[in-house]
Parts: sequence; structure tokens; C-alpha cells
Amino acid sequence: MNVIFLSALILYMIVFLAIGILDIKKIKSFTDYSVAGKNQSSFAVVMTLLATVVGASTTIGITDTVYKIGFPGIWWLAFGAIGLILQSVFLSERVRKINADTLPDLAGKTVGKAAEFIIGLIIVVSWVGVIAGQLVAMNSLITFAVGKSNIIIFVIVSLIIIAYTAIGGQMSVVKTDKLQLMIILLGVIAALVYLFGFAGGNTSDVANNIELLNENYKPVNLFTQFFVIGGVYFLGPDIMSRNFISKDERIAKSSAKISGIVLLVFSLIITLIGMWIRFNVTPEELGERGALMYAVSLLPKAVGILLIFGLLSAILSSTDTCIINASTIFVKDILKKESISLVRITVLVTGGLALLLALLGRGDIMTLLTGAYSIYTPGVIFPLMLAIFANGKSGVRKGIWLSAVIAGGLCGILGTYFSEQLLKAGVPGAIMNHLTLIGMGISLVLSIFSVKFKKRG
Repeated sequence: MNVIFLSALILYMIVFLAIGILDIKKIKSFTDYSVAGKNQSSFAVVMTLLATVVGASTTIGITDTVYKIGFPGIWWLAFGAIGLILQSVFLSERVRKINADTLPDLAGKTVGKAAEFIIGLIIVVSWVGVIAGQLVAMNSLITFAVGKSNIIIFVIVSLIIIAYTAIGGQMSVVKTDKLQLMIILLGVIAALVYLFGFAGGNTSDVANNIELLNENYKPVNLFTQFFVIGGVYFLGPDIMSRNFISKDERIAKSSAKISGIVLLVFSLIITLIGMWIRFNVTPEELGERGALMYAVSLLPKAVGILLIFGLLSAILSSTDTCIINASTIFVKDILKKESISLVRITVLVTGGLALLLALLGRGDIMTLLTGAYSIYTPGVIFPLMLAIFANGKSGVRKGIWLSAVIAGGLCGILGTYFSEQLLKAGVPGAIMNHLTLIGMGISLVLSIFSVKFKKRG
């Protein structure tokens, strides 16, 4: 597999670089570069939205989680799908009508410049961890395919991702997402069909253990993930970036709805793969390999290579979107510039920092993503949602609204990075274990007050 994989990988990277280079001539403005001209069709938006959300966490991460806790591992992605459907119902049209280019820009147009800055800062800082998480997963994938850890290949592939993203911007990302999504779906579906249709093994235990809750996943986990994970899909920067590139409100709404439905189906497929491995592979056989990586070794070579590139595509499609969005936000909403050159430089810097974090080995994909989401969700979701609803009506009182963002984000930071210190200082474990939810509750209450007490002229 090594020679075939490396040959295909080289071709894959050449195609992506070529797309970026060819798109240079088509980029006439900052809007073209940062939001793909804001004229994308429903098909393009659905494809790029699904490619964005189907990343390392929703493939490699989900199957590992399912192997550990069983069928309830489906909830991570199922809540994501529910978040998209709820977005379609309540937010998509409202957001597109405001005609923002980024999520902080949306906050700026609904609340003010201070809101734009602080939301931008939260996203940029948090999303370095998200990008690093995707790169960590990619390194594991390359290590498996090559047969040993190879830092040189990992760094080269990472730099190519960063390079084509910097060159072609959002326009190139949308195009590569279409190709990547098709490979993702083909690889995962082929793996499912082979494992359940041809590999044999114990499938009766899979059918007998379809449960939504168990001793490893309790109601409190359900409640927490609904808000923390569902919230990011409902109103996250990468998800909403696909709203901003859509041609109009109708396309934005229908695309979120269609993507949510497809994602529900995908969540079942990837969970069933994890379940098959759970009941057919012992921990001793699995060793240090991830569940989905082990599945590759069971597949015929052609199917295995297809799945490898499906997983690689999943990682790339999420990584490039995260990099371009975080970089655009830094330049447009923090530096207050609309400069393609500055965004390109920021892409290189952001990607470089994430690569360094990945090389240092600071956590796996699910740990890094959960940490980032635990800061973003309590600080942003409820305040921004209520600001959108209040836009053009009562509006919000900026001081209280900003305090909601700060209080929620602070709870997320403390719970994510300072939990051990706070426990040693005497803070009860019951509070620390639910600090993200507590932060969301505080930000919700303050956000409601910010709308309710708005002074009227």
C-alpha cells in the first residue's frame, strides 16, 4: 500500500495546488477570495458544507468513540445534524439577509464593533486548536498508510494544504470540497458494505446493542453534547461561512436542511462501522491503532485505499476551511482590513502555529476539538443567536451583551485549561465537571437581559 498510497497522495496534492493556482486569475476582489463571490448555488453549498463538517472528528474520532462506549457515540454527529436542521428553521434566512462576510462581521452588524472584535478573538484563538486537531488526525492516517511515523511526509502534506488555501482562498476551498466529499462518501459506504456484506463476523451483537444511552453515556452527557456540539453546528464559524457564500436566503436555508438530513444518514453509517469493529475486534488486536484504521486492514486493497483517501479528504476538507475562515476573521474583524495579501500571510502563520501544536503532540483530535468547542460555545452561541433575533427590532444593550460573551467564554477557558488548579483551590468537582454548561446558562441569562432592557428612543 505504501507505494500506491504515496503515488496517489502526490497526485492528489498536485491537483489541489493546481486548483489554487488556476483560481488566482478568477479572484478579482476580497469578496471573491474570502467568501467565494457570495454567489454559490445550492449544490455547491451543500457539497462544501458537508465536506466541512465531515472531518477527522466525525470519521476517525466517532469510530474510536463508538468502540469505547457503544452506539451512543452516534450523538456527536447526530447533534451536529440536528443543529444544522434547527439552523435551517430558525437562523439561515435571518443570517443571510444581514449580508455579513464572517461570523464576527455578523456580530458587528447586529451589536457593534466591540462585539465584532471579541467574537473574532474567541474564534481565532479557539480555532488554532481545531486546526491542530485535524492535523493530528492526518498524521495518524499517514503513519498508518506508510507503515511508520514519517514527519517529513506529514509536514510536506500540511504545508501543501496551507499553500493551496493561501493561494486560492475560499474559492479554491469550495471547489476542492466537492471532490473531497465524493471520495469521503465512496470510501465510507464501500467500507460499510464490505464489513456487513462480505467480511462476515458477529453482526447479531451489533443489532442487539443499538441503544441511545448506556452506562458509558448517561443523560448528562446527552444534555451537554446537545448544547456544546449541536451549538457549534447551529451557529459555528465554519458552518455559517457556508451560509455567507450562498447566493441568497433561499439557498442558505435549503442547503442547511439538506445537509442536516444527509449528515444524519452519514452518522448512522459511520457509527455502524464502529459497532462492527467493537464486536469483532478485541482491544488486544486493535492495539494502538484507531478503530477505523484497523478497519482499513480488513478491507480488500482497493477498498482500503479508497477509504484511506476518503479519510484524508475528510481531514483536508475541514482543515482548509478552518484555516481560511480563521485567517479571514483575523484580518477583517480584528485588524479591520480587507487585504487578500494579509489574509494569505495569516493563513501561513495560522497554519504554521497549528502544525507546530500538532507536532508537539498536545492531545488527540477529540480532545483538541472538545476543548475549542467548550470555549466557543458558552461564549458565543446564545449571545449571538439573540442578537440575530433582535436585529431590526428591539436590539441589544451592548454592555450587558458583551458581559454575556465574556462570562461564558471565561467559564469555558477555566473549565478547559485550569480545571486541575481550580480543583486544588477547593472548587467543587460538580461545578468543574459542568462549567461549560454553567457558562452557557450565564451567557443565556445575560443575553436575555441585554435584549429585555434595551432602551427605546
